[in-house]
This record gives sequence, structure tokens and C-alpha cells, in this order.
Amino acid sequence: MILYPAIDLKDGACVRLRRGEMTQATVFNKDPADQARKFANAGAAWLHLVDLDGAFAGKPMNRAAVEAVLAAVRIPCQLGGGIRDHATIERWLSAGIARVILGTAALKNPALVREACRLFPGRIAIGIDAKGGKVAVEGWAETSEIAAFDLARRFADAGVAALVFTDVDRDGLLEGANVAATTALAEALAIPVIASGGVSGLADLEALKATRVAGVIVGRALYDGGLDLAAALAFLDKTARC
Repeated sequence: MILYPAIDLKDGACVRLRRGEMTQATVFNKDPADQARKFANAGAAWLHLVDLDGAFAGKPMNRAAVEAVLAAVRIPCQLGGGIRDHATIERWLSAGIARVILGTAALKNPALVREACRLFPGRIAIGIDAKGGKVAVEGWAETSEIAAFDLARRFADAGVAALVFTDVDRDGLLEGANVAATTALAEALAIPVIASGGVSGLADLEALKATRVAGVIVGRALYDGGLDLAAALAFLDKTARC
């Protein structure tokens, strides 16, 4: 299972939100490139980047910060937030992003997702963010009537590289991952599922590691010190060899 340290970008800084509320942002590092280097030096194999401003604006808003991260590290980075058209997908992939995450587009423009998967195999993920089990879009500002599981099934044959499932109700609260819902998705789909939201410590990693979940995104727990990245990576490596 791959651990993805999260770098969420707001106004050029590395922040963490609570339940996706932009007014509940805590700045942890004003230099995202510095934060990326710290994660890479601790042994991270991937980074998870989110352009929070872009998610609300519907277009990239933290390009300079993302480019600084790409210049600072050699490990692959996946990016979500404000990616709503073919041109933006192509620009980010050409800039060095290993995998783009399409969230709002997955609900509102599924044809774009399918075309992107065809043109850029292995480099397109979908992000499904759920509030009360329903899909949330536009930076979590809108909640649809579509169940997260139903949206995921629509892309079962699209060639999606990964599915990032975020429980918005737990995000940034350190109350534990939604293991049951994430596991249900992973067991129902052939698409690799990445868990996100609420991870607070090694117990969450242990619970997810015992399932078919392919990866886990960790944010606030790393910044608050509840989880040491090097120790977490060592734990996952040890359990993988047992």
C-alpha cells in the first residue's frame, strides 16, 4: 500500500482544512517546495497535491507553487483541483505531473474523463469526494444526489489509473479513516482505490493495509505530529514483508 503525503495549496501556502471548509485553513508551511523536500527526504515514494483555490475557481490557481514542488523533488506527484478541460490536463502532464485527478469533471463531464484515459493511459485518476455518502463537487461546495459508489461504477471500464475516495466528513479531523466505505469500493472495483480523509495514526494504516485498498493519503496527522512519516513508511514496509 502506497502512502501519499498531502500538500494542499491555498494562496501559495501549504495548508490543511477541516471538512473542506476554506475558512478553516491552518497554514503549516508557506513554502510548499520545502515541505515537498521534507516528505521526499523522509522516504515518500509519491506526493498528493491539491490546488484548493483551483477547485473552487474551476481553473489552476496555484501553478507557481505546484511548479516549485515539481522542481524540488524527483518523486512522482499526483494533482487535483481545478482540472476541468483537456488543455489543463495536457498542460499539467507536460509540466511533469505524473497523474492528474479529475473530480468535478467525473460527475459533470464524464466524456472528458474517458477521452483523457484514452489519450493518457495510466495518468488519469478520478477523485470521488463524499458527504454523507453523496458526491461533493466544486471544491466540496456542492453536494449532488449521486452516491459515491454509483459514480465510481460508471468508470469501471474507462481505464482509470486510480480512484481517490475522500470522506469529506472526516477530512482534517483526525477521527479515523472510513475503512468500511473505502474497502467496499476497493472490493467492488478493479480500479485501484486510494483512501483519504481522517487518517490519524498507525491504527488506520494497519486497518487499511489489511484490505484491498491500494493507497492512503495522509495530511493533518503528518503536520500535527500524530504520525511520523518515516515511521509510517517503515511500518508499511515491514507489514508488506510479513
